[in-house]
Amino acid sequence: MKAPAFWYRPVGIAARCLAPLSCLYRAGGAVRRAVAKPYQAAVPVICVGNIVAGGSGKTPTALALASLLEQRAKKPVFVTRGYGGRERGPLRVDPLRHTAAEVGDEALLLARSAPVWIGRDRVAALREAEKEATHIILDDGLQNPNVLPDLALLVVDAGAGFGNGHVIPAGPLRETLGEALRRIDAIVLVGEGRQDAIEGVGVPVLRASLEAVIPPDFPRDEKFLAFAGIGRPEKFYQACLNAGLTLVRTRDFPDHHVFSERELDDLVVKATHSRARLLTTEKDFVRLPLAFRMKVETLPVRLVFEDVGAVERMLGL
Repeated sequence: MKAPAFWYRPVGIAARCLAPLSCLYRAGGAVRRAVAKPYQAAVPVICVGNIVAGGSGKTPTALALASLLEQRAKKPVFVTRGYGGRERGPLRVDPLRHTAAEVGDEALLLARSAPVWIGRDRVAALREAEKEATHIILDDGLQNPNVLPDLALLVVDAGAGFGNGHVIPAGPLRETLGEALRRIDAIVLVGEGRQDAIEGVGVPVLRASLEAVIPPDFPRDEKFLAFAGIGRPEKFYQACLNAGLTLVRTRDFPDHHVFSERELDDLVVKATHSRARLLTTEKDFVRLPLAFRMKVETLPVRLVFEDVGAVERMLGL
């Protein structure tokens, strides 16, 4: 899905016309929470979520938390819905056997760092994950009322903020910030940008940034055509520029986009014409056909907390 442009503009006629549907969306969420009987897992559950449709940095945040836990000899296990995959679960992801079409791109990316269980029924996946975990990291479960987390983190992209401040479909919000604040323990603020929207929220704010990790054999002196099908492709491009790479062209695709043969051929033609290499995100890379991956470079990006000690204390480490 590609976010409508009016979501990130001052409130206009489109948002006003859709406002009644936003009320219905909010009401549906309230009913779900009212009738839910949340499951309490046998091990600590860390929920990493957002309130904005699209990318905010949830997956890099989840990976960073898993790394901190592993450094303290803990065994984190990820639980996620498996968005974009056809498997319903509960299923333990095998990155050597499963594909993005089966389990989703985020699950494959997470599985490089720690075990992953996917499931449309998040509670069923949690029951399986808790059998092998010391901690469960619930990726994108903030709006799921069926799970009772021990720690709930709201990830906010400082560059995008909350758009026009309206709830879907009038704006990008899954719920209002006020509603989310009743259930979260802290905000993870990623990147630079407008921060006035979270001033005085009454919960701790953990600042973080995304940094490119350039492998030793990366051809950093080449020119690149960068493409990305993530929530905010411009974040990836900026990370590339911050790393000193030369981007001659960029191409955006919708989040979780399944690339067609024609689109891939077009990327090759444009890169050849620009005398550039193709470059994409790790998340996009796992959705590419195996044969095409040989033609593409990836630039890993990791999330770095400004105050690691504060995060460790929140995790109880």
